[in-house]
Amino acid sequence: MEPDKQLLIELAHAKMPFGKYKDYYLVDIPEAYYVWFKQKGFPPGKLGMLMQSMYEVKINELEPLLRKIRNSYSL
Repeated sequence: MEPDKQLLIELAHAKMPFGKYKDYYLVDIPEAYYVWFKQKGFPPGKLGMLMQSMYEVKINELEPLLRKIRNSYSL
């Protein structure tokens, strides 16, 4: 199974639109933030889907991959 390349590029460039980490890249937000959302529930819609994906990235320690994608590809 090949990951959706466009989704990975979008995830690498996604920023948090609200809260304590507003305007941070999702990949730069601490894992504990995603763990909290995993327990309480991710927001609905596209942001929630991106945050769930980032949770998986974080627990599998794949942040360097997303940083490389962000530096190599633009939206």
